[in-house]
Amino acid sequence: MSDPRISVRIHEGPAPTLIYLPGLHGDWGLIGAFRRALAGKVRFVEIAYPRDCAWDLDAHAAAVDAALRADGISRGWILGQSFGSQVAWAMAHRGAFRIDGLILAGGFVSHPSPAGARRFLRFLLAHTPTSVLRVPMSLWVEAGALLLRRNPETVAELRDFVRNRTDADWDAAARRLTLMIRARDPRPVARAANFPVHYLGGLIDPLVAWPLVVWWLKGRCPGYQGSRILPLAGHNVLGSQPERSAEQVLAWLAAPPPRP
Repeated sequence: MSDPRISVRIHEGPAPTLIYLPGLHGDWGLIGAFRRALAGKVRFVEIAYPRDCAWDLDAHAAAVDAALRADGISRGWILGQSFGSQVAWAMAHRGAFRIDGLILAGGFVSHPSPAGARRFLRFLLAHTPTSVLRVPMSLWVEAGALLLRRNPETVAELRDFVRNRTDADWDAAARRLTLMIRARDPRPVARAANFPVHYLGGLIDPLVAWPLVVWWLKGRCPGYQGSRILPLAGHNVLGSQPERSAEQVLAWLAAPPPRP
């Protein structure tokens, strides 16, 4: 039985099915432009996590599995954005959902940053009022607006996203960051991955050291097929370069499966 706290939105289109697992923000508020770039080209499924629970990653994975199955979805590609990559690896560990391929969008296997930096970010999220956190978020949106100035609809969506963040949203983000710090090491799962794995990132990413992630995948993940780093994108690669991100994701989806 699916958990009502997991939200699912399905945008119909041709096969294959691409399932979006969001980052620390927990919903689909940052991918409007990316969604529009995919419209009619793929069946796009969006997931939103609950804000009011203390699930571990395995529970997140089980809830996503159940929610997808309730909608008749038992297989597909997964697009794991940042924290969503950890939910994706937990789903792979469970083995209940058939993963046809995995795209890490600013994601990772085991986070490459030092533990001290992760603990500091967790402390910052947990002890900073929403009114203060909105300042760097607003600056980030305005910086992104310069890159997206030809797409006013996307800029408006980003500004709405920042404006609508509540204390509960920030508390939930802090809990998800805690999960990333304390989670089971997913590297054994990645070492056994028998499905295609791709990395999509932005050149300027202060949150995930993508060269270390790609280096690890190249040498240790048998399913790793390649990466694309977009020079004008940041950690939120899907939002900062939505059209190019969608173009690359569609190319990976259309590629023939690797030989065993």
